[in-house]
Amino acid sequence: MRNNHTHQYTSMPQSGESHKNNTRNMTNKPDATGKRAGINMLDGPIWNRVLMFALPVAATGMLEQLFNATGVAIVGNFSGSQDTQAVAAVGANSFIVMLVVNLFIGVSLGANVVIANAIGRGNHDAVRKAVHTAIIMAVVGGIICAIIGELGAVAILKLLNVPADVLPLALVYLRIYLIGLPVILLYNFEAAIFRSIGDTATPLKALAMAGVLNVGLGLLLTAGFHWSVAGVACATVLSNAFSSMLLLRKLTHTDSPIQVDLRALQVDGMALRAILRIGVPAGLQGAVFAFANVIIQGAINSLGSTVIAASSAAFNIEALAYQVFNSFSQACATFTGQNHGAGQNARCRRVLAICYLEDVIITASVIALVLLFGHSMLTIFVHDPDAVGIGYTRLVLVFIGYIFSVAYDLASGYLRGFGISLVPALLTVLGVCGTRIGWIAFVFPAHRNFTTIMMVYPISLAITAALVIGSLVYYRPSYRK
Repeated sequence: MRNNHTHQYTSMPQSGESHKNNTRNMTNKPDATGKRAGINMLDGPIWNRVLMFALPVAATGMLEQLFNATGVAIVGNFSGSQDTQAVAAVGANSFIVMLVVNLFIGVSLGANVVIANAIGRGNHDAVRKAVHTAIIMAVVGGIICAIIGELGAVAILKLLNVPADVLPLALVYLRIYLIGLPVILLYNFEAAIFRSIGDTATPLKALAMAGVLNVGLGLLLTAGFHWSVAGVACATVLSNAFSSMLLLRKLTHTDSPIQVDLRALQVDGMALRAILRIGVPAGLQGAVFAFANVIIQGAINSLGSTVIAASSAAFNIEALAYQVFNSFSQACATFTGQNHGAGQNARCRRVLAICYLEDVIITASVIALVLLFGHSMLTIFVHDPDAVGIGYTRLVLVFIGYIFSVAYDLASGYLRGFGISLVPALLTVLGVCGTRIGWIAFVFPAHRNFTTIMMVYPISLAITAALVIGSLVYYRPSYRK
């Protein structure tokens, strides 16, 4: 008994036809509404199921970007005489928000892989314990971060050199946002739980409904009640509370293996360690990634307002496209986690190959669209011809870099599906963050122009792709017993 308990959360594959039938039933079983609980990742065609998984994930990320942009637009148009300071206040918090959210999205990926692996092994008890542990981690982690953030809010904003005329509004936004961290993180962990069984549509539906609520509340509180940034912040928190409660209700009323029993909520030590082992490296990678991009933004800011506007316009397009590319990495990690747990390592290799094929086709198509219509896309955000030209330069160089991003993102997702998370995280930090920080520190001062800054994107991503793919060749996890 002790040996079984010890290996409950490791990537110990199992085999046998009865085991395979058991694991299929865990994800192919109808829930209380009569619908299938998720995608059967363990047998049958892979290509269409990867698309069924990835496209809703991409749509979810794109909706989040659009709703965030809408919030900025609302506060910029309905804050009266303080509209400029209000937009700056929201923007001043973007780094803090990105840092915290990226950290915990990475940790939630650990929950996704651990649960998917347990489902692949047909271990109902391990699934139940990991799901309940993940729910508690989200809420407790959110509360701890909120308390720390509230205590250090002023110091954090001053450290970021927020101007004195923006600081009061930025502080209001940050403090309200921090209050909502528990429900914001809860949604991300719940979405990861649903994705572990291949259900990517439910988080998308919850986000879509919450997004409409967010826009409506933002308009009501900002335009109607004149709450300025407080209105947008409250709308963000309340809409996230709504989406997290929708998903929690779904989890408590499903008959699938990820069902949550609120009366049985408790932390399982082994599940916690397994989630943190995979999730913390991924989370720190995302957090350091955000830090490196702040360094780049500082260099961009030194080149004047036209360059800043052009870069910002291009970034809006990039952020939407990246959600599509990155969704295949999440699909690869989840499909690999389930199939490795089921002892189907040959199928894991097919998953990786199909994810690469589909992601490359979509990436190439998007790059072609951007090269053809990039100027027109940029005019949605800026009208100055110089800004459009500068923005197009960014689009070309960044989207070339996305070719390499696909290579390392999928390799990282594949390795994480086998429980190997620290190595790809360290290599990504070295390749992406190390290269970008070094480039801005040593190359940019000698060649102070926008193209020099943007060159770091394809260069850093190419270096990272070589490092991570090299680690994949070294580990060859699907050939290990």
